[in-house]
Amino acid sequence: MEDAYARSVAEVLDFFGVDPNKGLSDSQVVLNAKIHGKNVLPEEKRTPFWKLVLKQFDDLLVKILIAAAIVSFILALVNGETGLTAFLEPFVILLILAANAAVGVITETNAERALEELRAYQADIATVLRNGCFSILPATDLVPGDIVEVCVGSKVPADMRMIEMLSDQLRVDQAILTGESFSVEKELKSTTAINAVYQDKTNILFSGTVVVAGRARAVVVGVGANTAMGSIRDSMLQTDDEATPLKKKLDEFGTFLAKVIAGICVLVWIVNIGHFHDPSHGGFLRGAIHYFKIAVALAVAAIPEGLPAVVTTCLALGTKRMARLNAIVRSLPSVETLGCTTVICSDKTGTLTTNMMSVSKICVVHSFHHHPMIAEYNVSGTTYAPEGIIFDSSGIQLEFPAQLPCLLHVAMCSALCNESVLQYNPEKGNYEKIGESTEVALRALAEKVGIPGFDSMPSALHVLSKHERASYCNHYWENQFKKVSILEFSRDRKMMSVLCSRKQTEIMFSKGAPESIISRCSNILCNDDGSTVPLSAAIRDEIESRFHSFAGKETLRCLALAMKQMPMGLQSLSFDDEKDLTFIGLVGMLDPPREEVRNAMLSCMTAGIRVIVVTGDNKSTAESLCRKIGAFDHLEDFVGCSYTASEFEELPALQQTLALQRMALFTRVEPAHKRMLVEALQNQNEVVAMTGDGVNDAPALKKADIGIAMGSGTAVAKSASDMVLADDNFASIVAAVAEGRAIYNNTKQFIRYMISSNIGEVVCIFVAAVLGIPDTLAPVQLLWVNLVTDGLPATAIGFNKQDSDVMKAKPRKVNEAVVNGWLFFRYLVIGAYVGLATVAGFVWWFVYSDSGPKLPYNELMNFDSCSTRETTYPCSIFEDKHPSTVSMTVLVVVEMFNALNNLSENQSLFVIPPWSNLWLVGSIILTMMFHMLILYVHPLSVLFSVTPLSWAEWTVVLYLSFPVIIIDEILKFFSRNSNGIRLRFRFRRPDLLPKRELRDK
Repeated sequence: MEDAYARSVAEVLDFFGVDPNKGLSDSQVVLNAKIHGKNVLPEEKRTPFWKLVLKQFDDLLVKILIAAAIVSFILALVNGETGLTAFLEPFVILLILAANAAVGVITETNAERALEELRAYQADIATVLRNGCFSILPATDLVPGDIVEVCVGSKVPADMRMIEMLSDQLRVDQAILTGESFSVEKELKSTTAINAVYQDKTNILFSGTVVVAGRARAVVVGVGANTAMGSIRDSMLQTDDEATPLKKKLDEFGTFLAKVIAGICVLVWIVNIGHFHDPSHGGFLRGAIHYFKIAVALAVAAIPEGLPAVVTTCLALGTKRMARLNAIVRSLPSVETLGCTTVICSDKTGTLTTNMMSVSKICVVHSFHHHPMIAEYNVSGTTYAPEGIIFDSSGIQLEFPAQLPCLLHVAMCSALCNESVLQYNPEKGNYEKIGESTEVALRALAEKVGIPGFDSMPSALHVLSKHERASYCNHYWENQFKKVSILEFSRDRKMMSVLCSRKQTEIMFSKGAPESIISRCSNILCNDDGSTVPLSAAIRDEIESRFHSFAGKETLRCLALAMKQMPMGLQSLSFDDEKDLTFIGLVGMLDPPREEVRNAMLSCMTAGIRVIVVTGDNKSTAESLCRKIGAFDHLEDFVGCSYTASEFEELPALQQTLALQRMALFTRVEPAHKRMLVEALQNQNEVVAMTGDGVNDAPALKKADIGIAMGSGTAVAKSASDMVLADDNFASIVAAVAEGRAIYNNTKQFIRYMISSNIGEVVCIFVAAVLGIPDTLAPVQLLWVNLVTDGLPATAIGFNKQDSDVMKAKPRKVNEAVVNGWLFFRYLVIGAYVGLATVAGFVWWFVYSDSGPKLPYNELMNFDSCSTRETTYPCSIFEDKHPSTVSMTVLVVVEMFNALNNLSENQSLFVIPPWSNLWLVGSIILTMMFHMLILYVHPLSVLFSVTPLSWAEWTVVLYLSFPVIIIDEILKFFSRNSNGIRLRFRFRRPDLLPKRELRDK
């Protein structure tokens, strides 16, 4: 039944054909169960494990690598190769791909856990009326039409329409659905609101919420997927994870690279068709296979196999740094997404506020005879901790608040007219509540006022342990007074009273809604001398004026406190006793903003990041909080910047688009509205971070580019998120954004480093093939260079220090290419030099080396016809391991120098010296040690087809390698000083890597 909230109790009961005094019959239960099914959230269809695994290989670069591995294995078998060398290259390639696939499968498996944890919020049992008898049944057996009874502590088992109130009131904690700070009072009457949201449906008990006060009966109107919890599940199922900006750019780059590789491979093969007949190959087919092997080697050289591993490692290192900032990352790619976040949609309750009600203002009558007539006090402290200071209206701290009569009686009434518990949790290291948050706020106030009779109050309380301190003053008053009778809170009276006895004196303390308490008062307690005087019309008007100021302008939740001297020996209270009360004071409380939020929001504005506050609370309360934060001072008012969900939905499409561009506050929202907001912002090409803590936030957290859950939030929210804030603090998000930007900058640097290295390898093989000289590098040597010697320095580049102005720049555009125009030219130049230096090392050994054959260059180019003609040298010289070892060593050393170039994109090594990143220096030393190991340890040198080098050969290696630093210094100089170079140097396309203007949907 979709509109049960708008129907009367009789209409709902008639719809289900149920008698409220007897419940459903067995036959009705069976029929309804057949129609509506069980009261469980249905299990979603899981992706089979084999499909998850195959999905990880659905990438063009990966497919090329797999093809290269298979071809290399087949060619090895065709050529009759056996042993480790035949299998090494394909085995290493497949090992890398398997490792990357494992990471992907684990990530996707984690994403499905949120849906499983949603079921934890379903009730286990329910008290059900069937066939005229109440029985306790599994909640899964409930069907629409069942009559269910709920009481304090009950978890609501299904969506239900209230039909009978069995106590004065019923209050339900709906925080997991709406994020509201306060429990919600339920009623029987139908709702007339148009486009009613959860907060408007005051006669509906929602599945998974908890009853905190009262007792009632209700009829089940929705079970399983047809509940509020079910709609959240459906939203989560409809939400596809968005690819991160870096992932998109890497995917685009991969596609671009794959096409280039395919083209070069085909070109190399075609260029050498004339050499297929060379006698050295033993026939046309074998010649074709030989050059096909070169094309495969080229593919292996061009693909940066180590890139996924290095990206993952760099992001993982970033997550460790972020963990120290209280931001625990669940999804590695989300680290980088933070860097280009343009909008943060922040939950109000618990993120911008402490989610702990706190008394911030006290109003008492100062004096009946002297001005000022009314005295106001401000109370510090934003949590349940019994720590805070009371200031008078001029901002002067009260040394001994309990010496003032009204404040003393405010503390007494707060402690005695109270059924909550304030306690310290040593495991979590904070103070916790049991009961209503407003009552716990009064407990904390009593602790801040202290107790009378001690000159050292309240400082003496600091010597107590936190466990003792939690309710020390409250316990003092509870020991001084004995509670005799209680009149519970009721909706019609809007107040509660407690009769207390002390030393033959009976006193009734009352608290409640100010309008109810003040109307029952005939006297007032004066704060200057403790006297009790009649309540005049002038004072009543002044008190009511302060109340309206507290509740209206300051949007505080107000309670009035009063007392009355009762006859000695009285043992019970009646409603008639609640008159002729003595007014003690008025307290105003709020869910206070976190102190550090203002500066964090200002940092966001400086960094070009917009903050939208999203909350289930009403508009005026949220606007007041935003003013208190102080970060919205640039807005004269909230007109055009603040919308309720229903107001926004009623706007035409064009006005919605304009409203989104100015929006700063979004109130009275449901889960669907949060998800709608994220989608609408993403359609405007915004990169959206969404914070949340409740079950209601899960769909939006999953849909957002980066979902940020609170550490104190629900397991569902955490599982649906990319990042968890351990301290629930908005300021930690801003620190994480700065770290995310730094990580992206470093990621960009090592991607560029690996690209330039791979360009060098491609140039090396391509030039060797065009010149017709022997293969300079074997595929297994290329793999070693790509994985080990490139991987370590690339990872160390991730430790480059964060720029000091990282939060002063605007967010980068999502479609910004990783490598563009002038920069790509720079790396082409560097890559070309790396490749030519590698070939030069190979040629040098044959033509000029004292330990080499000193062949004429022409002989080297005609090596393949050696066996068919007479020569002064043995043909076996072309199988010598020295030239390829020199080439491989030049390639390794030149890339070590190139790694130093990547300490900064444009700054010279004279400005940012190598020792600014000791991790990079260490990785270069370690890489060279690894290289020495394969050169000088016999089994490894055989495996990699290398041989030890002489000092003369090492000298030539250094001569050929060092110029890469000089070349890049010249290019950096032009980047820094010649904007004209960059402006005139235009390709036909501004970016050589493809750009995606609009986000894929």
